[in-house]
Amino acid sequence: MPVPLRGAEIDDYAPIFLRCWDASGASELATRGWRVGEERMLLLVHPHTLQTRVARAACWRCAETSDAQESETRFMRAVEGSGKEPDTPKALVNMGLIHGDGGGSFLTGDLCPSSRPLDRSFLELVAKQGAGTPIALSISGGWMLKHAEDLDWLRNEIESGALAVSWVNHSYSHPFAKGRPKEQTFLLSAGVDIDAEILETEQLMLQNGLTPSVFFRFPGLVSDASLMQKLRERHLVALGADSWIALGPRPRPGSIMLVHPNGNEPAGLKIFTRLLQEGKVPKPLRPIEEAPR
Repeated sequence: MPVPLRGAEIDDYAPIFLRCWDASGASELATRGWRVGEERMLLLVHPHTLQTRVARAACWRCAETSDAQESETRFMRAVEGSGKEPDTPKALVNMGLIHGDGGGSFLTGDLCPSSRPLDRSFLELVAKQGAGTPIALSISGGWMLKHAEDLDWLRNEIESGALAVSWVNHSYSHPFAKGRPKEQTFLLSAGVDIDAEILETEQLMLQNGLTPSVFFRFPGLVSDASLMQKLRERHLVALGADSWIALGPRPRPGSIMLVHPNGNEPAGLKIFTRLLQEGKVPKPLRPIEEAPR
């Protein structure tokens, strides 16, 4: 049964790592825990499908686990598969999962902070590809705070069955300083607290009725070795892209495509629309949870 959290006050939100069993013996992993009033809640991850959901802790029997104990699960392979990064250069670009397993392709859209409205017409075009068309939306805290009406519209699209959205963490503040080198901007900016960027965004997602996925997309696709390690410690999969549509190259089977339906990059939406009309977007569009091997 879905657990309503929209508008709830969340306390004691923290990373955990537990193996949990329900009354039937089915097992999932818990990566976050928190409290709503007196009730303990869990963010559960299916160890093989990577699907996430919110559950009441009272309905599950849980025990501590470890990365080593779960190393054979598809989930831990995806987390570890984000890669072992070199210590240099300081700024790493487009690390993590950049190409998916199998055919078709994976559409992702970034909702960086923006004063412009959501491009609803683009998402309506995506929805016309079939009932429950999958798309991964990388959502920032800054965007959520400024776009309540757009979020309502997205929830309606999901509830109607038009879109199937996987919600990707795109950081809370999405810092950016124009003109600075990559080593000094985005989440490599001075003073950034990566745990706050991760966990505060997740809490805001939950309070808006959105279930965080296992994926995190770095702003600008820029990270470094320490940020990548922190993601693994928080049991998140770094999500890159091998086809940033506005910049190229063009998608091929298995491509993870990146567009910006937040109004900041209309050129990419136009190119994607043309590629779609010309039959150059590999079909079917697939859920991002299917991308890791």
